[in-house]
Amino acid sequence: MSGLALATAFSGGALAQTGSDPADRDEGDAIIVTGTRSQGREALKSSAPVDVVDAQKLAATGYPDLGRALNFLQPAVNFARPATTATAANVRPITLRGLSPDQTLVLVNGKRRHANAILNVNNSIGRGTAAVDLDAIPASAIARIEVLRDGAAAQYGSDAIAGVVNIILKSDAQGGSISLQGGATEEGDGENGTAMLTYGLRLGDEGHLTLSALYRIEEPTNRALVDQRFGRVTYRIGDPKSEVGSLALDFAAPLGSGEIYGFGTYTHKRSNNGAGFRVPGFSPLYPWGFLPIIEPTIDDAAATLGYRIYLGDRWKADLSQTWGYNDAHFRVFDTANVSLGLASPTAFDAGTVTYQQFVTDAVLSRPLDGVLAGGNIALGGQYRHETYEIGNGEPAAYSGTGADGFAGFNPRNPTDAGRNAWAAFADLELRPVAELLLGGALRYDHYDDFGGKLTWRATGRLDLIDGFALRGTIGTGFKAPSLQQQYFSAVQGALSGATLVTVGTLPVSDPVSRALGASPLKAERSRNVTAGVVVTPTPRLSLTADFYHIRIRDRIALSEQLGGAAVTAILQAAGIANFQQARFFTNAVDTTTKGVEVSARWRGDLGPETRFDLGLGYGIFDTRLDRLRANPVLPTLPLLGLKSILLLTQGQPEDKFTAQLTLTHGPVDLQVNYAAFGKYQSLPLTQQQAFPGKSTTDAALGYTAGALRIVGGVQNLFDVRPQEIVYTAAAIASTGGSFPTGEETPIGLNGRTWYARVALRF
Repeated sequence: MSGLALATAFSGGALAQTGSDPADRDEGDAIIVTGTRSQGREALKSSAPVDVVDAQKLAATGYPDLGRALNFLQPAVNFARPATTATAANVRPITLRGLSPDQTLVLVNGKRRHANAILNVNNSIGRGTAAVDLDAIPASAIARIEVLRDGAAAQYGSDAIAGVVNIILKSDAQGGSISLQGGATEEGDGENGTAMLTYGLRLGDEGHLTLSALYRIEEPTNRALVDQRFGRVTYRIGDPKSEVGSLALDFAAPLGSGEIYGFGTYTHKRSNNGAGFRVPGFSPLYPWGFLPIIEPTIDDAAATLGYRIYLGDRWKADLSQTWGYNDAHFRVFDTANVSLGLASPTAFDAGTVTYQQFVTDAVLSRPLDGVLAGGNIALGGQYRHETYEIGNGEPAAYSGTGADGFAGFNPRNPTDAGRNAWAAFADLELRPVAELLLGGALRYDHYDDFGGKLTWRATGRLDLIDGFALRGTIGTGFKAPSLQQQYFSAVQGALSGATLVTVGTLPVSDPVSRALGASPLKAERSRNVTAGVVVTPTPRLSLTADFYHIRIRDRIALSEQLGGAAVTAILQAAGIANFQQARFFTNAVDTTTKGVEVSARWRGDLGPETRFDLGLGYGIFDTRLDRLRANPVLPTLPLLGLKSILLLTQGQPEDKFTAQLTLTHGPVDLQVNYAAFGKYQSLPLTQQQAFPGKSTTDAALGYTAGALRIVGGVQNLFDVRPQEIVYTAAAIASTGGSFPTGEETPIGLNGRTWYARVALRF
């Protein structure tokens, strides 16, 4: 068998390497590699809902990063874009079905992607999580994205509670493209420019090497209101100033009787973020007040090398090694450590966090063509090694009250942690008759720091008549506590009245945490059920509807900062005299999420040269708090406050509707994207507030002449803004009424934005 035929025959990782252009087929007809290890499965023929978003759809949004693009294309995806928290604003994960970012597993070409080193400890969506940064994968390298809206831990392991996002890289063997895009908001800020390049070439007769690059620069936006205390704008609230450079490659080539393959990405980004304004008199170095600037520099890299081969006539083997690396170094300037008085520096090295992941995968699979009406079986194993380190900032950054804005990393004890995990799985799909597809998966994962977990998944699909099918899944899942959640440690000083007190975010193993009721973290446990219908009355019209129910036990959350006389007394009784406040991670929460998701796709001709393509989607996402466990040591102090509970349950839109329309007439095309986000609730400052739903419309007009394409577009055509915060006197006293809205808004703060793009294929 030739190397090219071998690559095409492989399911899973092999299909992820194919060089076909997904734009040549309907998304419902696209061959998927997510949620199944059978080859040749179409999205609409799957047992679970799988959405396919190709590169053309992503580019048509005009958004330079994947998070925002998917947010306006996929009902199940939410991408809240914090405007004031430096760690959250510079790591861009997504959520599925209103759950947490780290409850969605991200794959690249079917291989597990590494998480961020940065732990979100801010009061924003994803508080307490370290998720995958989609912005570290260059858009220029992406052929398509497959979104599995179903729990799949039994197939892929930890984190796949809400679903799986599989990013398939381009694998062209010849030709390439280059594009330039620029834009700005209508208010005149946020100027941005993006350059993307992709080039493919052959390796021998049957191999390929595809190279991609991206460079993006963005100026900041600021939607801060006038500070009523001083009669001027004092805050920076909006997108940070940023610079991103990314590279990617994908290759495959025959080697012996099999094929060697590999892919990798590297991203370097830096951003400039404003912290909270410090009022006049806060530091003698700044008599008029000051706005600290936090500047993280992030390096992210990943690489996979693998080999696949037939063993005998039917068995296929795939062995691969994947490495992932994320390093974030923080600097803070235009600030001061007020406890150092006039001797304080105005710039500080705030320290570094680093995360690495090594994953070895081995999979054996074969089709069951001679068994009943066919099927597939797969067996495999995985070994994963992870490490997590915290590098201290300079002493001046964390001594006393610390550098204002960000006191940096100051672990109570040196943090250099690691762990190993092993897994084995079996995956079977079988057709008793041609119209019935049954599947089952069983997986056992063992972590050397908290033990083992067995998960299972059962799937089924029944094609009752031509064009009408029932589908459903049921299974269990889990999310292992991350190293970041287990070992993050930061200690700093704070003023309580006129007294300097010590506060910290500490590991559950720390004596301070243990004295205050912390216990070793357990894995989150889930039970997922999905049931739906697929209707395809004609090849150009499809409709799907699915009900889902996700029950999660022992959700991991970051506690509130516990302090007060009772805390001090407990710590002193335990012989700890130098701590007054602390917070830690806890398995304190049980939740249930349920809803309905509906999608429709209709394509047709309006004339000899005129075509249309209409896609609709709607989802309901209802998360309820089932149980909040009390702290056994401090039952009168809740582990989670109202703000944290709302972020878990009601901080994301309760429903969402999306529509995408493409009209093409000869060389001219018009693309319109509409997204309507439902209401959500938050506690933005001092009181709970319900934010009504908002909708936005994006439009782009394109012209294609041979290899040249020109596009002009507008995002948020009608300049829709999120609901403003209702201010109390206390909130005005603390912030001056500067914040226009909360951090949870899904439509962002920028308002109407214009852009233009020119692209050339060669």
